[in-house]
Amino acid sequence: MAKAPSSIDKVLRFIKENKIQFIDMKFMDFPGQWQHFTVPVSQFSASSFEDGFGFDGSSMRGWKAINESDMLIIPDPETMFMDPFIEAPTLSLICDVYEPATKEKYSRCPRNIAQKAEAFLKSSGLADTVYFGPEAEFFVFDDVRFDSQPNSSFYFVDSIEGRWNSGREESPNLGYKPRYKEGYFPVPPTDSLMDLRNEMVLNLINAGIDVEAQHHEVASGGQCEIDLRFQPLIKAADQLLMFKYIVKNTAKRNNKTVTYMPKPIFGDNGSGMHVHVSLWKKGKPLFAGNGYAGLSEMALYFIGGILKHAPSILAFSNPTTNSYKRLVPGYEAPVNLAYSQRNRSASIRIPMYSASPKAKRVEFRCPDPSANPYLAFSAIMLAGIDGVLNRIEPGDPLDKDIYDMEPEELQNVPSTPGSLQEALKALADDHEYLLRGDVFTQDVIDTWIRYKYEKEVKPMALQPHPYEFNLYYDV
Repeated sequence: MAKAPSSIDKVLRFIKENKIQFIDMKFMDFPGQWQHFTVPVSQFSASSFEDGFGFDGSSMRGWKAINESDMLIIPDPETMFMDPFIEAPTLSLICDVYEPATKEKYSRCPRNIAQKAEAFLKSSGLADTVYFGPEAEFFVFDDVRFDSQPNSSFYFVDSIEGRWNSGREESPNLGYKPRYKEGYFPVPPTDSLMDLRNEMVLNLINAGIDVEAQHHEVASGGQCEIDLRFQPLIKAADQLLMFKYIVKNTAKRNNKTVTYMPKPIFGDNGSGMHVHVSLWKKGKPLFAGNGYAGLSEMALYFIGGILKHAPSILAFSNPTTNSYKRLVPGYEAPVNLAYSQRNRSASIRIPMYSASPKAKRVEFRCPDPSANPYLAFSAIMLAGIDGVLNRIEPGDPLDKDIYDMEPEELQNVPSTPGSLQEALKALADDHEYLLRGDVFTQDVIDTWIRYKYEKEVKPMALQPHPYEFNLYYDV
């Protein structure tokens, strides 16, 4: 019987059959941006999957100091895709980062943390697979300008769909612009982005990503969503980065720009990244049962763990100062740390679309698409596992309409942190569950907190805000 070709063999055959000229190595910095460098195909061979490629890591955000900056990346043959945006035939490979002296995986490499999370889950005996299905919303703009100087600061975004342009002279203005908070889901011509989203979907499918649906989202000004099929943790994170890369570059090819900022427009819905999670073992789902909303005891304890640790999870799943301009009451924002089978203002929802045990899952609604998915997914899983191991009860569900509740009732419902600084403090106070199985290290936790404070929280606190001139110029 012929031996099945290995993943490496498949990559080498693909290179030959498609006359690939360049290999693009993609890897992730600490905060969560893809980086890359490219080698001619003549420099690539089967040994590249063992020897890797050296590079200078001193300029990578959150990484090592310049005196110990030599790093190594080794491509993962399971991650290849043909890059549709490079003129010369180019194969992309997602890489892991290693210490060159020891050939050990770099502890601050986010993909390494996710790999350790999957390994810990299997070693726990509770489950062997955790599936994630992220729904990353985004805005498509026609123009963006921003700047911050010692004597000035501003931003400006614009969209042909923006309701604010209903009175603009457009020679002619045709008037099909979604009303604020009513962009879900009008047909064309009000939805002007149908063809663009279809092009994005086709590019995603050609890159090997399973797409379930695409649609316009709630906000005016070009808010969209493309839903990806759930995948195991690492593959889900890999595909989310591919998704963002492909969506942004497809938009640029059409002279538009995409942002995954959680709250780029004031007064309308922000962009979230609802994350669907389920545990499986030996091909069987573990979250279906006879409890509330058809959940198993394990699923309810999993919810209990997420709710207990949610403030510290948000330091990874909502990691920007802008994240907390989305997490405010109204705009369907999931600010209430409770669970419900229908209430979208609760931070955890149990979808009820299907009675199939395979479809039973938990939807954590707080995260947004600015998150580093390797870190965010790992933190969510570890919090849920802590709930299972310690049998943490989730409390009573929040099945009431939050806007009809009395103020004294709301006082008993915990809320999400009000700022990135609060979330980072929660992480500093509550991170033991992340250290289980050495998935996160104390160095990773400390570096994340320090980086976010120094690079984001403090600069935002020091920079005068344009709206302050509205409030205070005449004091």
